[in-house]
Amino acid sequence: MNTPVIVALDYPSADRARELVARLSPELCRLKIGKELFTRSGPALVETFQREGFEVFLDLKFHDIPNTVASAVRAAAELGVWMVNVHAGGGRRMMEAAVAALDGFASRPLLIGVTVLTSMSDADLAELGYRETAGERVQRLASLTAECGLDGVVCSALEAPLLRKSRGEGFTLVTPGIRLAGDDPGDQRRVVTPSDAIGKGADYLVIGRSITGAADPLAALRNVHTELGLAP
Repeated sequence: MNTPVIVALDYPSADRARELVARLSPELCRLKIGKELFTRSGPALVETFQREGFEVFLDLKFHDIPNTVASAVRAAAELGVWMVNVHAGGGRRMMEAAVAALDGFASRPLLIGVTVLTSMSDADLAELGYRETAGERVQRLASLTAECGLDGVVCSALEAPLLRKSRGEGFTLVTPGIRLAGDDPGDQRRVVTPSDAIGKGADYLVIGRSITGAADPLAALRNVHTELGLAP
């Protein structure tokens, strides 16, 4: 599979997720399963989509004491997911424990750190007592993530150029908040189009409503590939 597109299955039930996935192609996208869908449907749904040929990004943003996060990351690897994430705000010991938990896996998932949620603005961070801007905090957490041995970070595409410059080409950048031109940004504060995100240095694009809310999701997915200059 050689596609940067990850379709966000932000659905409240497995039935709706299955209906959408039946209209997609594993050659054109990977799938993201987050907290609500995983809590309702569990590992069985992940395994179902994997059997259908899709690689899965398990987006549960683990953030707990080091041993608990390590155990959760190991469980995700045993499930066979393609990517899993943890909150970089959990600190060095937590992230290093997560990295160590993947030792010995012949085919390990990408381990990605969450920096600053794309729904959060500078004002939101200030209200929480942070003196850094969103961009400054992303840089700080990305540096710590790299030191701990993770594969990359989730970040806004607006932070991607500086991250690519500071962290180099081998550091994976996963960008949510992607919308096709003219789409409603919804609850995302910092959004860009697919071509803009790739141009800024993103490796993978998490796209939700622009595909899942389209009348023809497969056509929308192909439009993303066309915009990116990739073969449909």
